[in-house]
Amino acid sequence: MEKRVPWTTLIWVNLYWLGLNIRNNAVGSVFTPYLVAAFAPEAMRNTALGTLSTAGLLIAMLVQPAMGLLSDRSTSRFGRRRPFIFVGVLLDLVFLACIAFAWDYWSLMAATLLIQFSANTSHGALQGLIPDMVPEKQRGVASGIKGVMELIPLILVSLVIANIVGNGRFRLAVFITGLALLLVMLLTMVLVKEEPLREKPDVPLAPTMLRVLGMLAGILAGGAAGLLAGGAVGGLAWLAARALATPETARAIGFGLGGAVAMIIAVGAGVWAGTASTLGWKAARSRKPFVWWVVNRLYFFSAVTSIRTFAAFFLMSTFLINREQATSMAGQLITAVGLATLVTALPGGWLSDRFGHRKMVGLSGMVGAAGAVLILGTIWAPSKGLLYAAGLVLGLAVGLFTSTNWALGTSLVPKEEAGRYLGISNLAGAGAGIVGTGIGGPVADSLNAVSPGMGYFVLFGTYAVLFVLSVVSLRWVKPEQ
Repeated sequence: MEKRVPWTTLIWVNLYWLGLNIRNNAVGSVFTPYLVAAFAPEAMRNTALGTLSTAGLLIAMLVQPAMGLLSDRSTSRFGRRRPFIFVGVLLDLVFLACIAFAWDYWSLMAATLLIQFSANTSHGALQGLIPDMVPEKQRGVASGIKGVMELIPLILVSLVIANIVGNGRFRLAVFITGLALLLVMLLTMVLVKEEPLREKPDVPLAPTMLRVLGMLAGILAGGAAGLLAGGAVGGLAWLAARALATPETARAIGFGLGGAVAMIIAVGAGVWAGTASTLGWKAARSRKPFVWWVVNRLYFFSAVTSIRTFAAFFLMSTFLINREQATSMAGQLITAVGLATLVTALPGGWLSDRFGHRKMVGLSGMVGAAGAVLILGTIWAPSKGLLYAAGLVLGLAVGLFTSTNWALGTSLVPKEEAGRYLGISNLAGAGAGIVGTGIGGPVADSLNAVSPGMGYFVLFGTYAVLFVLSVVSLRWVKPEQ
């Protein structure tokens, strides 16, 4: 029988999730959009931000599993995970300084790619702390604490960091982010008591890394398929519309419909290709409910991640404000999302157990679609009240989804291979940014050139459709009896 660990240990092993998410939210939601708004031409801002996000996520998809594997094999006397966290944070501090002093888009791109490397050096190792140090019977509680450590930074960054940037003190905000990261890392080094690994596991690295490359290839293949399908549909729509509408309207119809189709196809094709290349086509077909569960996650997260990524630019366009004001306002919006997420994340598990995981996941998708529609309403009638109401609705959807979707997924995988199967859910994390922002950015810029604000209307409308499709995909997500 495994010995239970003190409740303090459950907190200490999760403590660095606090620092990691402070850094991730600050860099991804505040610093990067703020600097892209300064460095990129207004007509290309969304494309520039989407390209930056996509490049960074490709680095993350490779580095994170690689560092996790290397930490699995580490025999350092300081433990398996902490040395990677320590080194990762020291590099983070250097690359945060590079972001603070970036002078153009390409220097920002270089700093972003470097911090993705360092951030995922610590992230990949951190994921092993709970399995290493927490008995199986206490991992549910430990995971709950982890969830809280991930939600608190969302609120802290939007209340503190975004407001400091909004007041024109960008470098101070970067400094405070680095200081918070360093403090949490040092506390983790002191409070987490790892047992050094005495003997390196006899597990080859190559097969696992090849599976990771296969997953990445699947996402890229899905994106290519989406772009081809979207290009074909958009081209046909443009040709058909030319006979009935003005050239500007025909162009808007072509780009809008083509972009929406590209995102929709990229999700389905990317998940199936990535799963097949990782598990094998036969295994993927025999586990269709699991594959559709990953599709469900990718549709949902593509919408949520992209709305957050483009929030500042959308606010600048809709409310006719500068980048400092937009950063501050985006922080207030994300605060509303974070608070509502916290409210539903806590009772979400209980509701899921009572009414069924699948029903609650479906409800979260419909609530998310309603939130996206409310955001669309602010384009026609700019209103902070309506905007924050949309944020609260989106937060309710996110909290409900995150507290119930994972439980649904665990019922779909073979217990003896749970780690291998659930690791594929990374497709939904990294792939969401690649699909939603990598494709969405150019679509938004192209349509905004036709009519100011049109790009955001089509983009956020497409995200509402992605939420609905996340619900539709549940039709094939049925746990085996």
